[in-house]
Amino acid sequence: MSTDPRVKPVGECQDLYDLLEQIRLRPSMWIKSLRDLELILHGYGVALSVHGIDDTFVFAAGGGAFAKWVQARHGWSMACGWARAIEDHAEEEEPLALFYRLLDDYRSRRSDPGRNSDVVSTCQ
Repeated sequence: MSTDPRVKPVGECQDLYDLLEQIRLRPSMWIKSLRDLELILHGYGVALSVHGIDDTFVFAAGGGAFAKWVQARHGWSMACGWARAIEDHAEEEEPLALFYRLLDDYRSRRSDPGRNSDVVSTCQ
């Protein structure tokens, strides 16, 4: 068991971002690649749909808000999904580290009331 006070059981996660933070803390416990994370998130989206849960899911396959934001911000093709796009453009950075850097940037822009980051065309 980890001594990091931020580590907690999945059942104590409050939302998807909380779960993603748990994965960030101990990625090798959860995944081997960024595509594994994409599959976990795809399963999460399927579960939302199957159970009729009306929740904005930014990682939706086929063009969720996160993928649209990354595409608008960096001009990367999302034809094979956001994980593949990140892997293809990670260069010297680990793809998972790049994902979390992008996610942090995406979330900070969405929470900044001075920016209209929900409108993809305004991304810089």
